[in-house]
Amino acid sequence: MWRHIASNALSFLIVILIIGVGMIAWGKREFSQPGPLAQAVCLKVDKGSNFSRVSNRLSELDAITYPSIFRVGIEYSEKSHLLKAGSFLIPEEASMSDILDIVTRGGASTCGTEILYRVGVLTAVLQVRELDPATQEYSISTEFKPAEVEGALPDIYLAKRNEDDTRYRIAIAEGVTSWQIVESLKMADFLSGDMSDVPAEGSLAPDSYEVRPGAKRADLIKAMQLSQADILKSAWDARADNLPYDTPEEALIMASIVEKETGVASERRQVASVFVNRLNKSMRLQTDPTVIYGITKGQGVLGRGLRQSELRRETPFNTYVIDGLPPSPIANPGRQAIEAALNPDQTEFLFFVADGTGGHAFAKTLQEHNANVAKWREIEAQRAN
Repeated sequence: MWRHIASNALSFLIVILIIGVGMIAWGKREFSQPGPLAQAVCLKVDKGSNFSRVSNRLSELDAITYPSIFRVGIEYSEKSHLLKAGSFLIPEEASMSDILDIVTRGGASTCGTEILYRVGVLTAVLQVRELDPATQEYSISTEFKPAEVEGALPDIYLAKRNEDDTRYRIAIAEGVTSWQIVESLKMADFLSGDMSDVPAEGSLAPDSYEVRPGAKRADLIKAMQLSQADILKSAWDARADNLPYDTPEEALIMASIVEKETGVASERRQVASVFVNRLNKSMRLQTDPTVIYGITKGQGVLGRGLRQSELRRETPFNTYVIDGLPPSPIANPGRQAIEAALNPDQTEFLFFVADGTGGHAFAKTLQEHNANVAKWREIEAQRAN
């Protein structure tokens, strides 16, 4: 009898063990396999929250099917103490393992509200944007130009600025001068610290920079300088042969001219070829943007056409009068302009003029160029009527 009872008990234990092993295997599979989420969602984790609340919220969002398995997986992964506050993008079909990694890895929030400060050639605009996780597109809640605000800032901006999960990003456009960047950063109230000097022209990399509220302006400038130095070094190391400049600094000057002469990315290497060809033939560059920089010193835009007297006046930046390159860059060129200056197209072009489409018509001879200029003047006359 006792042997029969022991045998049954052993069989029962074996069954329980098999079920337990099966449950563990099933739980591991559920934890790591694609989840039920049909489209991406934004998960907000408040400061002081815990994984119990997060798992319940994920269940409400239909991102996980079994909150209990998610919590067990957290304990098994030894990440229960690593939960981060913020707003996190949970992609469609994300596994519980993926979600755990997203909410514990740290770093900036990946969805929700973003305050984007766009620093452009003509103006600086601050936008409050919301990311739609399903479409990955932003909608603008409000935007304004800090330089033109009189009195209180917009309520939406003030409200979002005080939320813990709001992300901040500064986007610097290609062709902006160092003075314009410094002046724009001074008006960013979410940054801190003073900037006494304007960095050397051309030394700041136009790019998008993620920042935290209270970040020091000087640190951001330093990051821009390091980035530009890396870009210039890489492009210089990969440069073409027989270029008419001997140093990376001269190449940066050329890149800034290319940047200011065209906003069409596909044209940059052609434009660079024109200036390289002119230098190789000891021809003057004869480019308006350098003359303009000599007048404005990079402090804003000229806002009018150049006068004949300005084109004839000899200044270090008047490339209609001086030979070779001007003494410094005339703006902060982007990566593509720098690479174009150091690897221009191989052409015989010596001239170019606007073609009415936003691009330029290129020419090998003065006769061809004069014909292109005549066409451009016809276009200007038609537009004026």
